[in-house]
Amino acid sequence: MSTETVMVDEIPFPPEISTLKPLSLIGHGITDIEIHFLQIKFTAIGVYLDPEIVSHLQQWKGKSGNELAKNDDFFDALISAPVDKLVRVVVIKEIKGSQYGVQLESAVRDRLAEVDKYEEEEEEALEKLIQFFQSKYFKKHSVITYTFPATSATAEISFVTEGKEEAKIKVENANVTEMLKKWYLGGSSGVSATTITCLANNLSDLLSK
Repeated sequence: MSTETVMVDEIPFPPEISTLKPLSLIGHGITDIEIHFLQIKFTAIGVYLDPEIVSHLQQWKGKSGNELAKNDDFFDALISAPVDKLVRVVVIKEIKGSQYGVQLESAVRDRLAEVDKYEEEEEEALEKLIQFFQSKYFKKHSVITYTFPATSATAEISFVTEGKEEAKIKVENANVTEMLKKWYLGGSSGVSATTITCLANNLSDLLSK
């Protein structure tokens, strides 16, 4: 992968982030909405994966990025592959943490309800997470990092904004963790089509090597 900083809508993303081991920037994109023909961009996203991911996706070798982008089974395999994953989200347009929390809550809850996994434990874990974001203010360039370790079904989430100490929370519920992954990495149901397309194209290239 490139060793140069990647600019995603004027937001710099390092080519590599180290958790327990170095993870490479494999996909990036933005979340946006169109209002009265104006494109309003909310966040820039970088998806960092252990390069080992390629060995878990061999059955898709030879498929084009276009084919992979439309294949939800491919993204399910990516999500369930036992490698470290990290999603870095950088704020482009200022919003309240509570607004982001509402989006996150409905995205995760709807996905859980769809597969009949929204029980009391999930509701509790989700509520804790929403409370974590409730009091935050997402200034431009604030960073939310979702770390999904290979070895456990948990998610570690951190929030950093100018002038404040880093805040962290751990999601211990495996079902909520999985739906957080699906929110950002979930193929056709992912929150950012540009990120999904970029991931599909870059993984198609890596698989053909």
